[in-house]
Amino acid sequence: MTLTKAGGFAALLCAATYIFGFVFLVTVFAPLGFGTGEIDVPAVVAYIAERPGVMIAWNTTIYVVNALALAVLVVALHRRIAKERPDAGALAGAVGLIWATLVLGAGMIANVTVEQVHALAADPEAAAELWSTLHAVELGLGGGNEIAGGAWILTVSLAAFASGIFGRITAAIGAVSGAAGLVTILPPLGETAGAVFGLGAILWFVAVGLVLLRGRQTTFDNEVAA
Repeated sequence: MTLTKAGGFAALLCAATYIFGFVFLVTVFAPLGFGTGEIDVPAVVAYIAERPGVMIAWNTTIYVVNALALAVLVVALHRRIAKERPDAGALAGAVGLIWATLVLGAGMIANVTVEQVHALAADPEAAAELWSTLHAVELGLGGGNEIAGGAWILTVSLAAFASGIFGRITAAIGAVSGAAGLVTILPPLGETAGAVFGLGAILWFVAVGLVLLRGRQTTFDNEVAA
């Protein structure tokens, strides 16, 4: 398998991890308040005490698996962009690997948090305090903002506009998603911008995956061109 093909599959896997995460947020973890800005910490601690494996599986998928797939995609896109624009390729590669590292770090901290909180199940107050502290670290690395991800997707999309490695619709989706990721730094707009980033990123990952796997423009761009 070539690096380009591997990058295509990695992009689709990234999209799949996002979808998995969204589904769990609105179903399994909805009673805990995840994604609402009002997390019920005692309920989270109680859930971890009873089902730590579910939480670890979720963290591993949305963070660890995503980060490893992302690293493959970053390298594949770096090589593709660098053929046309070496400087843009280098910048995109650097920003992308920073994002992958932050996501992986957030996942490792999230899983250690689950393990430590589960060990304190007999002391709910201490467990809640520990979870709140480590969860803040997790969010700071990438679970609560999308600065690094937004910067990377936006950088790649702008390079795509200039070099023509993607169709314009794919690049536009990435530009909107990337810009939304940067806006998550603003507290009043954080949740809305995060949703736009996440949904846009899913579409972008799928479109980029198809580009890399097919070696041509995505179906979105072909239909418009027709």
